[in-house]
Amino acid sequence: MSKISNVLTMIEYLSSGKKYSIAELSKKLEVSPRMVRVYKDEIEKAGIYIDTVKGPYGGYVLNQNINVPKRFITPNEIDVKNKDFFNLMNRAIKEKRKCLIKYYSKDTKNISKRIIHPYDLILLGSEWGVAAYCEFKEEIRHFYINRMKTIELLESFYN
Repeated sequence: MSKISNVLTMIEYLSSGKKYSIAELSKKLEVSPRMVRVYKDEIEKAGIYIDTVKGPYGGYVLNQNINVPKRFITPNEIDVKNKDFFNLMNRAIKEKRKCLIKYYSKDTKNISKRIIHPYDLILLGSEWGVAAYCEFKEEIRHFYINRMKTIELLESFYN
């Protein structure tokens, strides 16, 4: 797993209130004991302080209520069939560019053309989606990336 995934997983383990030794965390995260110490330092830099219990039965314990959404802890369950679309949508968000999408509707399986102003990538269940203003519906809508047939970045921008 990536460093971010390991840090979030470590926070999830520690947020249970149970004390974990460095060896236990090392085994669970499949990293060296040194990396567990590095993760602890990174977590503390973010303002989440982990107590260290010294001695032969020592370890790390988190005495704060930290709620980490489970869906961010299990990235393998998140499905992105078209990573190019994901990256293109991410680019449109950063550049604040309007997009023309061809989108499969859920019920009728018809394809509709929409001009959207993408604001943020979001998780919709176990799939990636985008929160965007839809010019056709004139409101904020959520669009599944996996149901997009095409994405075209337009030359026009939004505020």
